[in-house]
Amino acid sequence: MGNRGRAAERRKTKPAVIGGMIAVVVGGAGIGVYALYGGGAAADDGTTASASAGKKSPSVKTGPLSATEVTTAARTFLTAWQQGEVTKAAAGTDDSTAAASLLTGYTKDAHLKNVTLTAGTRAGDKVPFSVKGTVDFKGVSKPLAYDSALTVVRRAKDGKPLVDWHASVVHPDLQDGDTLVTGESGTPPVKALDRDGGELTTKKYPSLEPVLDGLREKYGKKAGGKAGVELRVIRGKASIAKKASDKTLLELSKGTPGTVKTTLSPGLQADAEQQVAKKARASVVLLRPSTGEILAVANTSHGFNTAFQGSLAPGSTMKVITSSLLIDKKLASADKAHPCPKYFKYGGWKFQNDDKFEIKGGTFKASFARSCNTAFISQAPDLENDDLTKQAQQVFGLSMNNWAIGVPTFDGRVPVQSQAQMAASLIGQGGVRMNPLNMASVAATVKAGTFHQPYLVAPSVDDRTLATASRTMSASTLSQLRELMQYTAAAGTAAEAMSGLGPDYGAKTGSAEVDGQKKPNGWFTAYRGDLAAAGVVQAGGHGGDTAGPIVAALLKAGG
Repeated sequence: MGNRGRAAERRKTKPAVIGGMIAVVVGGAGIGVYALYGGGAAADDGTTASASAGKKSPSVKTGPLSATEVTTAARTFLTAWQQGEVTKAAAGTDDSTAAASLLTGYTKDAHLKNVTLTAGTRAGDKVPFSVKGTVDFKGVSKPLAYDSALTVVRRAKDGKPLVDWHASVVHPDLQDGDTLVTGESGTPPVKALDRDGGELTTKKYPSLEPVLDGLREKYGKKAGGKAGVELRVIRGKASIAKKASDKTLLELSKGTPGTVKTTLSPGLQADAEQQVAKKARASVVLLRPSTGEILAVANTSHGFNTAFQGSLAPGSTMKVITSSLLIDKKLASADKAHPCPKYFKYGGWKFQNDDKFEIKGGTFKASFARSCNTAFISQAPDLENDDLTKQAQQVFGLSMNNWAIGVPTFDGRVPVQSQAQMAASLIGQGGVRMNPLNMASVAATVKAGTFHQPYLVAPSVDDRTLATASRTMSASTLSQLRELMQYTAAAGTAAEAMSGLGPDYGAKTGSAEVDGQKKPNGWFTAYRGDLAAAGVVQAGGHGGDTAGPIVAALLKAGG
């Protein structure tokens, strides 16, 4: 039969609904996708059948996608994927190489079979769909069901509608470069315990999900457990760079867990979870300055551990580190006069204070307590570009990427900068990035007098070497820094939140502006007795009003 005869025969065949997808039986070869472009069946080279037959190719189509184009592209891709026709499915995306690799692994490595894909209702260029299948590995099987979505885009060179390829199309927990693998888990499960010996579970403490994943990754093999069989997300290079942990999606058979003990306090962890739940996008860390033991960690959002791994401008809480630098260099002294003008120009930028206030004839202590930006910016001309970086690294143990707390962390970033960016760094903007763990450690260093690297699992468990600082503040600098923070807690911007917690206490508030965000991120770091804590409420507003009550409540509960 000639090509025209076969094409005619295909057009006469009635489409059948398979798993919610429109498909058509082609001869006896199985099931193929029924996708029309310009009235003809899609040819292998991406042109229409009529163009393949020698007719003039239509002009490249541009503009918004029609409903028909979106649903047709989605059905083409989903039907091919469902039938295991990887090459055809991948050809329906804008990155056929990456798509083919992940879709091949879906069957070969993830061991998924009997997959049914059912499209939902289109919303613009996006099509949601449900996935049902069975994970089958060495005679052990379990059903898997989840929802995903795809977006259709128009290819520039020929106008063809294609699926915008990302790994999340295959599973929403996948990031580009990640893979799905079923097998004996490389890391056995762990039973994590609090400091009193009680089991830590996500049911009791939802915030601990990423922490428990990190503990398993680090200690699964070392704790003496036996691996089970699981479907897991294995992180690729990009995800690893973000310190994302592998994730279990489905447990086919249980392993035997090993046991790892943490420093978390069950009561304070419960308090931390309750406190962050009162605010949207809140995170907090509580630790013990004398040892570095982490007593609680909590986030409103349970998917990403902002408290340990966030990378946010810390705003004026950074002035604790900057103040120690200025006092060390004799550029400021707690009770001596210090400038706090409305404005200060440096490096081509004009800096100002909140509400453009100024303090006439005030001391450095007054400027710190009221969080005067220009009091710090005005000292930039007398500083070297790397002074703040060295102070953060050498005294506070930050920005060296060498903390080993037991789970993944971001250890702060204070890059060497110049001109206006260097000046902005002095008030926690510019390129400076921190998280609540980092800033709790800053308050703890002031309280203890020296840096103790925070930790969640005792170093004796696996003979880890904890990070250290290369120098400590002088007795004079330390005394003045404590005076600044105590005065701020008693009579400055932190006074309302810290009311009733004195006299052995200190605090600093912060607000960090973020581009495209109406309200700043609110920061608060403080210590009381042998406790130190820091918190952030993203897009919450001023730190004293948002993060302050969270931190103060934990300091009170731990007292």
